[in-house]
Amino acid sequence: MAIRSLNHAVLFVSDVDVSAQFYCDVLSFERLPFDFPGGAFLRGAASANDHDLGLFQASSPRAGDGAVGLYHLAWEVETLAEMVATKERLQAASALRGMSNHAGTKALYARDPDGIEFEVTWLVPDALLAAEFGPGFAPTSPLDLDAEIRRYGADTPGGPRTDRALMAALMARVAGAQ
Repeated sequence: MAIRSLNHAVLFVSDVDVSAQFYCDVLSFERLPFDFPGGAFLRGAASANDHDLGLFQASSPRAGDGAVGLYHLAWEVETLAEMVATKERLQAASALRGMSNHAGTKALYARDPDGIEFEVTWLVPDALLAAEFGPGFAPTSPLDLDAEIRRYGADTPGGPRTDRALMAALMARVAGAQ
């Protein structure tokens, strides 16, 4: 099986309407008109998918952090300008928990109303990726969005990863540096 990407995610939540409102208000998802009792389907603002996120009413409380189950989902945005706008909405919703520079990806970490963690990420374009993995690179460091915008531009489209040979070479470089 050759997986190309994650098509959609489905979460159990304590209140479908509260969670749907959060994802729509904070991450700009749109609620689709084909809900049914106990569930809602949402699509990302730039997506043409039939749905990107399903929300279903949970029948029991959420397991604690670190319990068996989902750790987090990562939602990709196209530009660093979108990352900044998302960061501001996450802060306004008191949902932002952290920001990390993972060399080839720039990430915001947040939690939804049920405490389910998610990531909002921007992928450094393949053509610029090798420079991120130069000598002395850190696999994780604090994210400075202003510095990343100065480096890449606010409106430079990120990703998608399309060059498998490049990624294999970079991962070999990372493994050799450890």
